[in-house]
Amino acid sequence: MSAKYGLVGYNSSRKHISISIPSSTEVMSPHIKSVEELRVLGINLSSFSAPTQFLICVAGVFLFYLIYGYLQELIFSVEGFKPFGWYLTLVQFGFYSMFGLVELQLTQDKRRRIPGKTYMIIAFLTVGTMGLSNTSLGYLNYPTQVIFKCCKLIPVMIGGVFIQGKRYNVADVSAALCMSLGLIWFTLADSKVAPNFNVTGVLLISLALCADAAIGNVQEKAMKLHNGSNSEMVLYSYSIGFVYILTGLLCLGGLGPAVAFCSEHPVKTYGYAFFFSLTGYFGISFVLALIKLFGALVAVTVTTGRKAMTIVLSFMFFAKPFTFQYIWGGLLVLFGIFLNVYSKNRDKMKLPSLKDLRSWLLTGKKVRFLSQNV
Repeated sequence: MSAKYGLVGYNSSRKHISISIPSSTEVMSPHIKSVEELRVLGINLSSFSAPTQFLICVAGVFLFYLIYGYLQELIFSVEGFKPFGWYLTLVQFGFYSMFGLVELQLTQDKRRRIPGKTYMIIAFLTVGTMGLSNTSLGYLNYPTQVIFKCCKLIPVMIGGVFIQGKRYNVADVSAALCMSLGLIWFTLADSKVAPNFNVTGVLLISLALCADAAIGNVQEKAMKLHNGSNSEMVLYSYSIGFVYILTGLLCLGGLGPAVAFCSEHPVKTYGYAFFFSLTGYFGISFVLALIKLFGALVAVTVTTGRKAMTIVLSFMFFAKPFTFQYIWGGLLVLFGIFLNVYSKNRDKMKLPSLKDLRSWLLTGKKVRFLSQNV
Protein backbone atom coordinates (compact mmCIF):
# COMPACT_ATOMS: atom_id res chain seq x y z
CA MET A 1 0.00 0.00 0.00
CA SER A 2 1.36 3.38 -0.98
CA ALA A 3 1.61 6.19 1.54
CA LYS A 4 1.18 9.69 0.11
CA TYR A 5 2.21 12.88 1.78
CA GLY A 6 0.97 16.26 0.61
CA LEU A 7 2.39 19.69 1.32
CA VAL A 8 -0.39 22.28 1.24
CA GLY A 9 0.42 25.93 0.57
CA TYR A 10 -0.79 28.95 2.46
CA ASN A 11 -3.31 29.95 -0.23
CA SER A 12 -5.16 28.25 -3.06
CA SER A 13 -2.84 29.66 -5.73
CA ARG A 14 0.06 27.51 -4.53
CA LYS A 15 0.51 24.06 -6.09
CA HIS A 16 0.35 20.83 -4.14
CA ILE A 17 3.46 18.64 -4.01
CA SER A 18 2.96 14.93 -3.37
CA ILE A 19 5.49 12.20 -2.77
CA SER A 20 4.44 8.63 -3.53
CA ILE A 21 6.27 5.80 -1.73
CA PRO A 22 5.66 2.30 -3.21
CA SER A 23 5.05 -0.51 -0.77
CA SER A 24 6.82 -3.85 -0.79
CA THR A 25 3.89 -5.47 -2.64
CA GLU A 26 4.19 -3.11 -5.59
CA VAL A 27 6.42 -4.30 -8.42
CA MET A 28 9.16 -1.99 -9.62
CA SER A 29 8.77 -1.09 -13.27
CA PRO A 30 11.02 -2.87 -15.80
CA HIS A 31 12.32 0.51 -16.90
CA ILE A 32 13.76 1.23 -13.45
CA LYS A 33 15.04 -2.32 -13.10
CA SER A 34 16.96 -2.05 -16.35
CA VAL A 35 18.92 0.85 -14.94
CA GLU A 36 20.49 -1.51 -12.43
CA GLU A 37 21.03 -4.42 -14.83
CA LEU A 38 23.00 -4.59 -18.05
CA ARG A 39 22.98 -7.95 -19.79
CA VAL A 40 25.09 -8.90 -22.80
CA LEU A 41 24.38 -12.31 -24.39
CA GLY A 42 22.78 -13.44 -21.13
CA ILE A 43 25.68 -12.21 -18.95
CA ASN A 44 24.60 -9.80 -16.20
CA LEU A 45 27.52 -7.36 -16.21
CA SER A 46 26.00 -5.35 -13.34
CA SER A 47 27.01 -8.06 -10.86
CA PHE A 48 30.72 -7.51 -11.60
CA SER A 49 33.08 -4.71 -10.62
CA ALA A 50 34.02 -2.01 -13.13
CA PRO A 51 37.45 -3.53 -14.02
CA THR A 52 35.86 -6.97 -14.53
CA GLN A 53 33.14 -5.44 -16.71
CA PHE A 54 35.83 -3.78 -18.80
CA LEU A 55 37.82 -7.03 -19.20
CA ILE A 56 34.71 -9.02 -20.19
CA CYS A 57 33.72 -6.44 -22.79
CA VAL A 58 37.25 -6.21 -24.21
CA ALA A 59 37.52 -10.02 -24.40
CA GLY A 60 34.18 -10.20 -26.23
CA VAL A 61 35.13 -7.47 -28.67
CA PHE A 62 38.49 -9.05 -29.49
CA LEU A 63 37.21 -12.64 -29.77
CA PHE A 64 34.22 -12.02 -32.02
CA TYR A 65 35.62 -9.17 -34.10
CA LEU A 66 38.83 -11.03 -34.88
CA ILE A 67 36.73 -13.81 -36.39
CA TYR A 68 34.58 -11.13 -38.03
CA GLY A 69 37.59 -9.50 -39.71
CA TYR A 70 38.91 -12.83 -40.95
CA LEU A 71 35.55 -13.75 -42.51
CA GLN A 72 35.20 -10.30 -44.07
CA GLU A 73 38.51 -10.63 -45.88
CA LEU A 74 37.67 -14.24 -46.79
CA ILE A 75 34.34 -13.26 -48.40
CA PHE A 76 35.91 -10.57 -50.55
CA SER A 77 38.61 -13.01 -51.63
CA VAL A 78 35.91 -14.96 -53.52
CA GLU A 79 36.50 -14.24 -57.20
CA GLY A 80 33.85 -11.93 -58.64
CA PHE A 81 32.29 -10.86 -55.31
CA LYS A 82 33.93 -7.45 -54.94
CA PRO A 83 31.18 -5.42 -56.73
CA PHE A 84 28.51 -6.69 -54.30
CA GLY A 85 29.54 -5.00 -51.06
CA TRP A 86 26.14 -3.34 -50.59
CA TYR A 87 24.34 -6.68 -50.99
CA LEU A 88 26.59 -8.22 -48.32
CA THR A 89 25.61 -5.33 -46.05
CA LEU A 90 21.92 -5.99 -46.81
CA VAL A 91 22.29 -9.67 -45.85
CA GLN A 92 24.26 -8.66 -42.76
CA PHE A 93 21.57 -6.19 -41.65
CA GLY A 94 18.89 -8.86 -42.20
CA PHE A 95 20.70 -11.32 -39.95
CA TYR A 96 21.32 -8.61 -37.33
CA SER A 97 17.61 -7.75 -37.28
CA MET A 98 16.65 -11.40 -36.73
CA PHE A 99 19.25 -11.85 -33.99
CA GLY A 100 18.10 -8.66 -32.28
CA LEU A 101 14.44 -9.74 -32.45
CA VAL A 102 15.24 -13.11 -30.86
CA GLU A 103 17.28 -11.50 -28.08
CA LEU A 104 14.60 -8.89 -27.41
CA GLN A 105 11.93 -11.61 -27.09
CA LEU A 106 14.03 -13.28 -24.40
CA THR A 107 14.06 -10.14 -22.26
CA GLN A 108 11.30 -9.17 -19.83
CA ASP A 109 10.95 -5.57 -20.94
CA LYS A 110 10.17 -5.37 -24.68
CA ARG A 111 9.24 -1.69 -24.82
CA ARG A 112 10.94 0.69 -27.22
CA ARG A 113 12.35 3.56 -25.17
CA ILE A 114 14.39 5.47 -27.75
CA PRO A 115 12.28 7.65 -30.13
CA GLY A 116 11.75 6.49 -33.71
CA LYS A 117 13.31 9.65 -35.17
CA THR A 118 16.51 8.96 -33.26
CA TYR A 119 16.59 5.41 -34.64
CA MET A 120 16.16 6.72 -38.18
CA ILE A 121 19.27 8.87 -37.71
CA ILE A 122 21.25 6.01 -36.10
CA ALA A 123 20.16 3.63 -38.89
CA PHE A 124 21.30 6.11 -41.55
CA LEU A 125 24.70 6.46 -39.89
CA THR A 126 24.98 2.68 -39.44
CA VAL A 127 24.25 2.13 -43.13
CA GLY A 128 26.88 4.70 -44.00
CA THR A 129 29.46 3.14 -41.68
CA MET A 130 29.05 -0.53 -42.59
CA GLY A 131 27.78 -0.24 -46.17
CA LEU A 132 30.43 2.18 -47.37
CA SER A 133 33.12 0.27 -45.47
CA ASN A 134 32.15 -3.07 -47.04
CA THR A 135 31.86 -1.53 -50.49
CA SER A 136 35.27 0.13 -50.23
CA LEU A 137 36.89 -3.32 -50.08
CA GLY A 138 35.90 -3.69 -53.72
CA TYR A 139 38.27 -0.83 -54.55
CA LEU A 140 40.93 -0.97 -51.81
CA ASN A 141 42.98 -3.74 -50.24
CA TYR A 142 42.35 -4.56 -46.59
CA PRO A 143 45.39 -2.76 -45.09
CA THR A 144 44.63 0.46 -46.97
CA GLN A 145 41.09 0.36 -45.64
CA VAL A 146 42.39 -0.04 -42.08
CA ILE A 147 44.71 2.95 -42.54
CA PHE A 148 41.67 5.16 -43.03
CA LYS A 149 39.46 3.45 -40.43
CA CYS A 150 42.07 3.73 -37.70
CA CYS A 151 41.88 7.53 -37.92
CA LYS A 152 38.34 7.62 -36.51
CA LEU A 153 39.59 8.13 -32.95
CA ILE A 154 40.11 11.84 -33.52
CA PRO A 155 36.73 12.40 -35.28
CA VAL A 156 35.00 10.59 -32.39
CA MET A 157 36.60 13.01 -29.94
CA ILE A 158 35.60 15.97 -32.09
CA GLY A 159 32.08 14.55 -32.31
CA GLY A 160 32.03 14.17 -28.54
CA VAL A 161 32.84 17.85 -28.16
CA PHE A 162 30.16 19.10 -30.59
CA ILE A 163 27.42 16.49 -30.03
CA GLN A 164 27.70 15.91 -26.27
CA GLY A 165 29.75 18.92 -25.16
CA LYS A 166 32.55 16.73 -23.80
CA ARG A 167 36.04 17.90 -22.89
CA TYR A 168 39.01 15.56 -23.21
CA ASN A 169 42.30 15.84 -21.38
CA VAL A 170 45.82 15.67 -22.77
CA ALA A 171 46.12 11.93 -22.06
CA ASP A 172 43.02 11.11 -24.13
CA VAL A 173 44.22 13.24 -27.03
CA SER A 174 47.69 11.68 -26.82
CA ALA A 175 46.16 8.18 -26.77
CA ALA A 176 44.14 8.92 -29.89
CA LEU A 177 47.17 10.32 -31.71
CA CYS A 178 49.45 7.43 -30.68
CA MET A 179 46.99 4.75 -31.70
CA SER A 180 46.22 6.43 -35.03
CA LEU A 181 49.89 6.94 -35.85
CA GLY A 182 50.73 3.42 -34.69
CA LEU A 183 48.12 1.78 -36.88
CA ILE A 184 49.07 3.93 -39.86
CA TRP A 185 52.70 2.92 -39.39
CA PHE A 186 51.65 -0.68 -38.78
CA THR A 187 49.67 -0.97 -42.03
CA LEU A 188 51.71 1.34 -44.25
CA ALA A 189 54.28 -1.35 -45.02
CA ASP A 190 51.65 -3.73 -46.38
CA SER A 191 49.99 -1.00 -48.41
CA LYS A 192 53.33 -0.39 -50.11
CA VAL A 193 53.59 -4.05 -51.06
CA ALA A 194 50.21 -4.17 -52.81
CA PRO A 195 48.76 -0.65 -52.91
CA ASN A 196 45.42 -1.33 -54.62
CA PHE A 197 44.76 2.40 -54.64
CA ASN A 198 41.54 3.80 -56.10
CA VAL A 199 40.02 7.25 -55.68
CA THR A 200 36.49 5.81 -55.44
CA GLY A 201 37.55 3.55 -52.59
CA VAL A 202 39.17 6.47 -50.78
CA LEU A 203 35.97 8.49 -51.08
CA LEU A 204 33.83 5.60 -49.81
CA ILE A 205 35.99 4.83 -46.77
CA SER A 206 36.28 8.56 -45.97
CA LEU A 207 32.48 8.90 -45.88
CA ALA A 208 32.30 5.74 -43.76
CA LEU A 209 34.82 7.30 -41.39
CA CYS A 210 32.68 10.42 -40.94
CA ALA A 211 29.57 8.34 -40.20
CA ASP A 212 31.52 6.11 -37.83
CA ALA A 213 32.81 9.13 -35.93
CA ALA A 214 29.26 10.37 -35.33
CA ILE A 215 27.44 7.11 -34.61
CA GLY A 216 29.28 6.28 -31.36
CA ASN A 217 28.42 9.64 -29.82
CA VAL A 218 24.78 9.51 -31.01
CA GLN A 219 24.36 5.96 -29.65
CA GLU A 220 25.94 6.90 -26.31
CA LYS A 221 23.74 9.96 -25.93
CA ALA A 222 20.55 8.06 -26.87
CA MET A 223 21.25 5.04 -24.64
CA LYS A 224 22.10 7.16 -21.60
CA LEU A 225 19.23 9.62 -22.10
CA HIS A 226 16.50 7.03 -22.71
CA ASN A 227 18.16 3.98 -21.06
CA GLY A 228 17.71 1.83 -24.15
CA SER A 229 18.89 -1.77 -24.13
CA ASN A 230 21.49 -3.25 -26.47
CA SER A 231 19.01 -5.62 -28.12
CA GLU A 232 16.58 -2.76 -28.72
CA MET A 233 19.31 -0.64 -30.28
CA VAL A 234 20.44 -3.45 -32.59
CA LEU A 235 16.91 -4.49 -33.65
CA TYR A 236 15.54 -1.07 -34.59
CA SER A 237 18.68 0.49 -36.03
CA TYR A 238 19.52 -2.48 -38.28
CA SER A 239 15.94 -3.25 -39.34
CA ILE A 240 15.43 0.36 -40.42
CA GLY A 241 18.84 0.26 -42.09
CA PHE A 242 17.77 -2.92 -43.92
CA VAL A 243 14.85 -0.99 -45.44
CA TYR A 244 17.20 1.85 -46.45
CA ILE A 245 19.62 -0.49 -48.27
CA LEU A 246 16.88 -2.58 -49.90
CA THR A 247 15.22 0.56 -51.25
CA GLY A 248 18.53 1.82 -52.62
CA LEU A 249 19.40 -1.49 -54.33
CA LEU A 250 15.93 -1.73 -55.90
CA CYS A 251 16.12 1.82 -57.21
CA LEU A 252 19.64 1.41 -58.61
CA GLY A 253 19.06 -2.09 -60.00
CA GLY A 254 21.86 -3.70 -58.02
CA LEU A 255 19.79 -6.42 -56.36
CA GLY A 256 19.33 -8.81 -59.31
CA PRO A 257 23.01 -9.36 -60.25
CA ALA A 258 24.00 -9.82 -56.59
CA VAL A 259 21.28 -12.43 -55.97
CA ALA A 260 22.25 -14.28 -59.17
CA PHE A 261 25.95 -14.39 -58.21
CA CYS A 262 25.31 -15.53 -54.62
CA SER A 263 22.92 -18.22 -55.84
CA GLU A 264 25.79 -19.73 -57.85
CA HIS A 265 28.07 -19.75 -54.77
CA PRO A 266 25.69 -20.21 -51.80
CA VAL A 267 28.21 -21.67 -49.34
CA LYS A 268 30.96 -19.10 -49.95
CA THR A 269 28.49 -16.19 -49.87
CA TYR A 270 25.45 -16.90 -47.70
CA GLY A 271 27.25 -19.47 -45.56
CA TYR A 272 30.20 -17.19 -44.80
CA ALA A 273 27.81 -14.22 -44.45
CA PHE A 274 25.83 -16.02 -41.73
CA PHE A 275 28.86 -16.60 -39.49
CA PHE A 276 30.21 -13.18 -40.48
CA SER A 277 26.94 -11.62 -39.27
CA LEU A 278 26.73 -13.82 -36.16
CA THR A 279 30.20 -12.89 -34.90
CA GLY A 280 29.57 -9.26 -35.84
CA TYR A 281 26.31 -9.27 -33.87
CA PHE A 282 28.00 -10.70 -30.80
CA GLY A 283 30.80 -8.17 -31.21
CA ILE A 284 28.47 -5.18 -31.55
CA SER A 285 26.66 -6.28 -28.36
CA PHE A 286 29.91 -5.94 -26.40
CA VAL A 287 30.74 -2.65 -28.16
CA LEU A 288 27.37 -1.19 -27.15
CA ALA A 289 28.00 -2.36 -23.58
CA LEU A 290 31.38 -0.58 -23.65
CA ILE A 291 29.71 2.59 -24.94
CA LYS A 292 27.05 2.48 -22.23
CA LEU A 293 29.46 1.70 -19.38
CA PHE A 294 32.64 3.59 -20.32
CA GLY A 295 31.78 5.97 -23.17
CA ALA A 296 32.39 6.18 -26.92
CA LEU A 297 36.09 7.08 -26.66
CA VAL A 298 36.97 3.97 -24.65
CA ALA A 299 34.93 1.78 -27.01
CA VAL A 300 36.66 3.18 -30.08
CA THR A 301 40.06 2.82 -28.39
CA VAL A 302 39.38 -0.88 -27.76
CA THR A 303 38.10 -1.50 -31.29
CA THR A 304 41.11 0.33 -32.72
CA GLY A 305 43.44 -1.93 -30.76
CA ARG A 306 41.45 -4.87 -32.10
CA LYS A 307 42.23 -3.73 -35.65
CA ALA A 308 45.94 -4.08 -34.95
CA MET A 309 45.37 -7.71 -33.92
CA THR A 310 43.23 -8.23 -37.02
CA ILE A 311 46.18 -7.15 -39.15
CA VAL A 312 48.38 -9.69 -37.35
CA LEU A 313 45.89 -12.47 -38.11
CA SER A 314 45.66 -11.25 -41.69
CA PHE A 315 49.39 -11.84 -42.06
CA MET A 316 49.06 -15.28 -40.49
CA PHE A 317 46.18 -16.57 -42.62
CA PHE A 318 46.76 -14.54 -45.80
CA ALA A 319 50.44 -14.67 -46.75
CA LYS A 320 52.12 -11.25 -46.52
CA PRO A 321 55.75 -10.12 -46.10
CA PHE A 322 56.97 -9.03 -42.65
CA THR A 323 59.03 -5.99 -41.70
CA PHE A 324 60.03 -4.43 -38.38
CA GLN A 325 57.74 -1.47 -39.08
CA TYR A 326 54.89 -3.62 -37.78
CA ILE A 327 56.64 -3.96 -34.42
CA TRP A 328 57.18 -0.21 -34.00
CA GLY A 329 53.59 0.50 -35.06
CA GLY A 330 52.30 -2.10 -32.60
CA LEU A 331 54.30 -0.54 -29.77
CA LEU A 332 52.76 2.85 -30.52
CA VAL A 333 49.29 1.30 -30.40
CA LEU A 334 50.04 -0.34 -27.05
CA PHE A 335 51.32 2.96 -25.69
CA GLY A 336 48.12 4.65 -26.83
CA ILE A 337 46.03 2.02 -25.04
CA PHE A 338 48.09 2.56 -21.88
CA LEU A 339 47.53 6.32 -22.03
CA ASN A 340 43.79 5.83 -22.38
CA VAL A 341 43.62 3.37 -19.46
CA TYR A 342 45.78 5.71 -17.34
CA SER A 343 43.50 8.65 -18.18
CA LYS A 344 40.47 6.73 -16.86
CA ASN A 345 42.25 5.43 -13.72
CA ARG A 346 44.51 8.26 -12.56
CA ASP A 347 43.64 7.71 -8.91
CA LYS A 348 44.70 4.05 -9.01
CA MET A 349 47.68 4.46 -11.35
CA LYS A 350 49.95 7.16 -9.99
CA LEU A 351 52.92 7.75 -12.26
CA PRO A 352 56.06 9.47 -10.94
CA SER A 353 56.22 13.21 -11.56
CA LEU A 354 59.12 15.01 -13.22
CA LYS A 355 60.28 16.16 -9.78
CA ASP A 356 60.38 12.55 -8.55
CA LEU A 357 62.31 11.41 -11.61
CA ARG A 358 64.84 14.20 -11.16
CA SER A 359 65.34 13.34 -7.49
CA TRP A 360 65.81 9.66 -8.36
CA LEU A 361 68.41 10.56 -10.99
CA LEU A 362 70.29 12.81 -8.55
CA THR A 363 70.19 10.09 -5.89
CA GLY A 364 71.57 7.59 -8.38
CA LYS A 365 74.41 9.92 -9.32
CA LYS A 366 75.32 10.41 -5.64
CA VAL A 367 75.39 6.65 -5.04
CA ARG A 368 77.64 6.09 -8.05
CA PHE A 369 79.95 8.92 -6.95
CA LEU A 370 80.32 7.48 -3.41
CA SER A 371 80.97 3.99 -4.76
CA GLN A 372 83.76 5.35 -6.97
CA ASN A 373 85.37 7.09 -3.99
CA VAL A 374 85.24 3.90 -1.92
